[in-house]
Amino acid sequence: QVQLVESGGGLVQAGGSLRLSCRTSGIIFSINTMGWYRQALGKQRELVARITSSGITNYGDSVKGRFTISRHNAKNTVYLQMNNLKPEDTSVYYCAAALEGRWTWGQGTQVTVSS
Repeated sequence: QVQLVESGGGLVQAGGSLRLSCRTSGIIFSINTMGWYRQALGKQRELVARITSSGITNYGDSVKGRFTISRHNAKNTVYLQMNNLKPEDTSVYYCAAALEGRWTWGQGTQVTVSS
């Protein structure tokens, strides 16, 4: 059974930092592309960052230069370091694993940035 469990969300002031973690089980983590997406209230889910099995990364335009995705294959975990947070970063953040041509999602973790 595939499980993706996010942690690390919370309330932070603008300009602050948070680190999200996503621990996985039930997949061969090292071969999968992993991603972070977010969905704000009333908006569509959007890409935050992705990282391939070989460590190639890409980011959504709104977070470039502020967020960093990384992975630790031995721990089956993907991370999202978020710096210089802005109120518009307030969203539910979802971890995702690319499995058999589609994304499998975690339950999400709320990030709220106060101004």
